[in-house]
Amino acid sequence: MVVLRREIGDVLRDARQRQGRTLREVSSAARVSLGYLSEVERGQKEASSELLSSICDALDVPLSLVLREVSDRVAVAEGLLIPDTVPADLTAAAGLGGVDRTIGGDAGWAMPRSELAPVG
Repeated sequence: MVVLRREIGDVLRDARQRQGRTLREVSSAARVSLGYLSEVERGQKEASSELLSSICDALDVPLSLVLREVSDRVAVAEGLLIPDTVPADLTAAAGLGGVDRTIGGDAGWAMPRSELAPVG
């Protein structure tokens, strides 16, 4: 069974570790106790939407990307293949062909929030 809080925790921990940051650094920036952040990352506590937003801000990672990665992980656990919403020809034209766009990939998560293009 997929437990959403565990998937969210794994995604947040992966993002933090990729940045080489400690729990203490992120908990201080997010204004949440170190112990509580640790429990969230281990999937032992449910993060409220406000807390999740604060953690994402502290990590400088858009909430939408965290939720997309969680959604992709849940889909895989359910045995579903969710196609990327970017058409292959557009991806190729943008020079992103074959690039992993997940948190650990070369695009999206690797870019600071300031470099992501706003919609609208």
